[in-house]
Amino acid sequence: MQFTLAGAVTFSGKGLHTGASVRMEIHPASEDSGIIFRRIDLPGEPEIPALAEYVSTTKRGTTIAKGEASISTIEHIMATLFALGIDNALITIDGPEVPIMDGSAGEFAEKIFKTGLKEQLIPRKPYTPGKIIHYKDDKSGAEIKITPSKEFSIDLEIDFNSDIIGKQRVHFDKSSDFLNDIAHCRTFVFLEDVMPLLKSNLIKGGDIDNAIVIADKEIQDEEKIFLKRAYPQIFTGDIKRGYINASGLRCEDECVKHKLLDIIGDLSLAGVPVNAKIEAKKSGHSINTIVAKIMRNDLMESGAIPQYDPNKEPVVDINGIKKLLPHRPPFLMVDRISEMSENSVVGIKTIGINEGYFIGHFPDEPVMPGVLILETMAQVGGILVLKGVDEPEKYSTYFAKIDKVKFKKKVVPGDVLVIKMVLTQPLRRSIVCMRGEVYVGNTMVCEGEMVAQVIKNKE
Repeated sequence: MQFTLAGAVTFSGKGLHTGASVRMEIHPASEDSGIIFRRIDLPGEPEIPALAEYVSTTKRGTTIAKGEASISTIEHIMATLFALGIDNALITIDGPEVPIMDGSAGEFAEKIFKTGLKEQLIPRKPYTPGKIIHYKDDKSGAEIKITPSKEFSIDLEIDFNSDIIGKQRVHFDKSSDFLNDIAHCRTFVFLEDVMPLLKSNLIKGGDIDNAIVIADKEIQDEEKIFLKRAYPQIFTGDIKRGYINASGLRCEDECVKHKLLDIIGDLSLAGVPVNAKIEAKKSGHSINTIVAKIMRNDLMESGAIPQYDPNKEPVVDINGIKKLLPHRPPFLMVDRISEMSENSVVGIKTIGINEGYFIGHFPDEPVMPGVLILETMAQVGGILVLKGVDEPEKYSTYFAKIDKVKFKKKVVPGDVLVIKMVLTQPLRRSIVCMRGEVYVGNTMVCEGEMVAQVIKNKE
């Protein structure tokens, strides 16, 4: 079954990059809601679903964004929720960053574990890839391979060409002790990479207490002077090459275990439990989130066939559709919306012999033109996009690109089209990307990918 928290949990701390104080609360949430962040410091308290399609940048951490709202450094709290088995949660936060705490997920895991979980009434819907997914970045040498499996596991190897860290490996599966063995492992940085940022005050919330700092090369005298002035209570003696934290490591393989924490958090942006064997080398936030997006797309494409129940009340009836779309008969190609979520919509179109195009297409062999099937898909997708726009009647959606279209079976009078449209990328700069499937019963009659532009109509 799905799980949420048994009660609310509160965390306070500094944002890594801004250094600003942040308060974050994690609340129980209803079934099938997933993990959602809410920026309570912004007008309207905008929400951002913790899903791969909302990743906006992976520079020095994973950031998700929707519209003008963003949340950065989400990987540690996401790893905690995934590893502890929490499917649904609402995270309210009064700043743009998740608090960095001590650079690990330790406090997150301890408080949530102590609060406990609540079993919910709907079963989980785990995702098993339909085939092996393999992605490699030739420039960095990073690669991730995902193989379908009955259970979730990760084998991770890191190699930074550093004799200080060396090659490290770690394995994670359902028998691993996340709370005691992994959650408390801190992020790590190389001094040569972080020193320019420290001197430029670009990581205002970062210090020696919330990161492992590795001096891979001999430390210059001016750098020693800077560190002693910045952290006089920590650096009282000479600073030597190696791990320069006075407290040392929490465990011998703390670095690879923190990288494990990162990949768990990033891959959780697939949005569902994953049944797969994951093998990763030199992974980082960029490749992690790319693979999470691949899994999201695969999940959308392999989703269940939508079923039309004429006895069920529509989510949006024809009057509601006319408020969302500028189209009117005879070119209004959607009769009702039967399902709608944040990223997907299912529309219904009943094909009658009185459709005007059957007079000439074709008189003795009535067939719905393929281009009109695509138009129907576009209108259903337009409803998904325009439902979140103020005064939607003042906007129209226009094709920018149609790709990978396949027509698999004729559509004829008497057919009921069930059209499923899924966002493959969120709306950005008025551009929206969608994948569509059209069914008659359990048979797919058309599929394709579309890019559209949402434009405000002229007065």
